Amino acid sequence: GLGIKGSYDGKAYYVGNLKLMESNGLVMDQNLSKQAKELQSNGNTVVFFADESRILAVIAIADQIKRTSAMAIRQLQSLGIEVHMLTGDNWETAALVAKQVGLTKYKAEVMPSDKAEFVRQLQSEHKIVALVGDGINDSEALAQANVSIAMGKGSDIAIDVAKITLITSDLQSIPKALKLSRETVKTIRQNLFWAFVYNLIGIPLAAGAMYWYNGFLLDPMIAGAAMALSSVSVVTNSLRLKTLKL
Repeated sequence: GLGIKGSYDGKAYYVGNLKLMESNGLVMDQNLSKQAKELQSNGNTVVFFADESRILAVIAIADQIKRTSAMAIRQLQSLGIEVHMLTGDNWETAALVAKQVGLTKYKAEVMPSDKAEFVRQLQSEHKIVALVGDGINDSEALAQANVSIAMGKGSDIAIDVAKITLITSDLQSIPKALKLSRETVKTIRQNLFWAFVYNLIGIPLAAGAMYWYNGFLLDPMIAGAAMALSSVSVVTNSLRLKTLKL
């Protein structure tokens, strides 16, 4: 969550964010500090390079936000879903990205353990939490979430932990997956309901429940065919999901 530390020829070197530099007492000259702040204010992720005594250089990294991301956020919000963004990036970058995709709830400079704690906090409020992640640092939070979704191009650990893996990295796959899940649960309930009603009527008839009233007995072959028909109706109803427009 902070960066990495290594050694070469007996000297220690650091690559990471500003917190890593500050925790090791590393200082930065005014010109470099000014450049870093300017880069951050433009929404860049700033990575610092340092040796044992001082910060040597900074580089800026910027992610290209997909045009479909804002649309995906709006689709999720239209489903009544409360959307949060958790990132290890600085607050300036997080604020810029949140503004571009239409988010008002976000947290920046978040450690991996903080993500899992945030999920637990929402769960303590009796909320069902779905978490989308793609990196190793998301694995703890993914394991904690009620529904964990990994992006297909993410790390193997995130994919192993997640309950759902999306093939693409397009965020529009998320509302599609949720819609498919809801329709699947709806279909399962329909199948259970009709199977219950079918058996509630069919089993007494097959057992001769009407015999005492009017002498009616159901032919065993017809009863067997009716039972097979009930299975066919359940399968047919389930196959309707293949025609679902997402």
